Amino acid sequence: MDALRDLETLVAVVEEGSLTNAARRLGRSLQAVSRSLQVLERAHGSTLIVRTTRTSQPSEAGMRFYERVKGALTELELARTELAEELHRLTGRLRINAPTLFGPKFVAPLAAEFLQRHPQLALSLDLSDEYRDPAETGADVTIRIGEIPDSRLVARRIGTLRRVVFAAPAYLAERGRPSHPRDLARHDCVVRTGARHPVRWIFMSPEGNEIAVNVAGRFDSNQVAAVNAGVLGGMGVGIAAFWQIQEWIEAGRVEVLLTDFPLTPLPLHAMWTRTRRLPQRTRLLVDFLAVKLGTL
Repeated sequence: MDALRDLETLVAVVEEGSLTNAARRLGRSLQAVSRSLQVLERAHGSTLIVRTTRTSQPSEAGMRFYERVKGALTELELARTELAEELHRLTGRLRINAPTLFGPKFVAPLAAEFLQRHPQLALSLDLSDEYRDPAETGADVTIRIGEIPDSRLVARRIGTLRRVVFAAPAYLAERGRPSHPRDLARHDCVVRTGARHPVRWIFMSPEGNEIAVNVAGRFDSNQVAAVNAGVLGGMGVGIAAFWQIQEWIEAGRVEVLLTDFPLTPLPLHAMWTRTRRLPQRTRLLVDFLAVKLGTL
């Protein structure tokens, strides 16, 4: 169990970007997380996590090890969930609230799979981009991308969403391809105005240092789909979650930029109202989503 806990620690540090955030996610002390990493690195004779004063990033060896370990831990968690499902016959109706783009693409197919496993369950999926109090909507589980909007709720991080910088080939042919985040000052950038700091984009250098760039452009929107469509239409450089534009990338309709300067991934949370005892069907649903979603 200690070895398993050490591997879970590595996964949490890679996905959270710091030892402090990993400790919070795992419910362990910072010292315990640091010890687990030291045990792993001594056992493998290699630096797995490059630590700085502000961040903790995986080395090349650490990233390769993480990718292997993540898959193994995912399979183990799925086995645990399936065993728990076999021991409990779930009944009743589950209500999920999820974002309008993410919900149909990911939550709906997984909800259907969950119902196939539990034929006596029913499920309602409500889609909205604005956070709504579960006490008012009756949602058993609320799925949200980004920071937790309500500290009164219990939240569990169930995944991580990769973000990328991208642009249309026609725009790049006319304006050139940025090779460093600071080059964006000379480019039109498509901004989502609903973000916390819409015109301040923060990148991570290969050395693990933050690079903050102020951007501007001719087109902005408060809606994610409109921002992505603007970039696709050649209005400038934009930022999107990888899953939102993956089909465009594969079709050659947009190109990913600045791959050596990653953006901070977005956390994906499942949230629910604090209760004395979480219903079994809700807990198993959250476990199931965490296993299936992981890193997108």
